Amino acid sequence: MALTLLGVVTAYYWIDRPVAYFVHANIVWRSAFIWMQRLPEALPIFSVIALVGAGLWTLIGRALSRCQSVMVLCGLSFIATGALNYQLKFAFGRMWPETYVNNNPSLIQNGAYGFSPFHGGSGFASFPSGHAAAIFSVMTVLWLSYPRWRALFALLEGVVAVGLLGGDYHFVSDILAGGFVGWTTGWIAVDMARRWSFTGPVQK
Repeated sequence: MALTLLGVVTAYYWIDRPVAYFVHANIVWRSAFIWMQRLPEALPIFSVIALVGAGLWTLIGRALSRCQSVMVLCGLSFIATGALNYQLKFAFGRMWPETYVNNNPSLIQNGAYGFSPFHGGSGFASFPSGHAAAIFSVMTVLWLSYPRWRALFALLEGVVAVGLLGGDYHFVSDILAGGFVGWTTGWIAVDMARRWSFTGPVQK
C-alpha cells in the first residue's frame, strides 16, 4: 500500500499530465489500444457462468474440482473488486484525461485536472481504473493458483494497462491504483479460501 501510494503521488504530480498530453498529440490511430483495454469486458459474463455453473454443480451433489474452485474465486474476486472500486471512484471523484461522456470536464478539453471528492457522476470516475482493477482481480487469483502460467497472466495485465494508456482512457496513477485494488482483492480471496478450508487453489 505504501509503495502504491508513493507511485500514485509521484505519477499525479510528474507523470500523469505529460503522458496524457503525449498520447493525445502523437497517437492518432488508437484502434489497437481500444481493443487491448477491452479484455476485462468479458469478465462479467465469465463470472456469471462460473458462479452459476458451480451452484448447479453443487445442487446435484457434486464436489467442485480444483479448477472449478479457482474459477469461482475468480468470479467472486471480480465482483467484490467491482463493488469496492465503484465506491472508491465516487469517493475520489477524479476527472478524466479526455472528454468522452456528456461533455465531461477533462485535462485535454479544458485543462481540468484533479479530484472532486464525492462529486458523483460519470465525468468524475477516473480513479481508480475499473478496467485495471478488474483484470488484476482475476489474474491475481490465477497467478497464485497456477504459478507456471504467471508470464501469461502478467502479459494480459500489461496488455490492458497499455491499452488504457494508449487510448488515453486513464492516467498512469489511475492504473496503479486500480491494479492495487484488484491485486489486493484477489489475494484476499485466495487467502480466505485457504484459511476457511475451501477446496484451496494454492498449491503448498
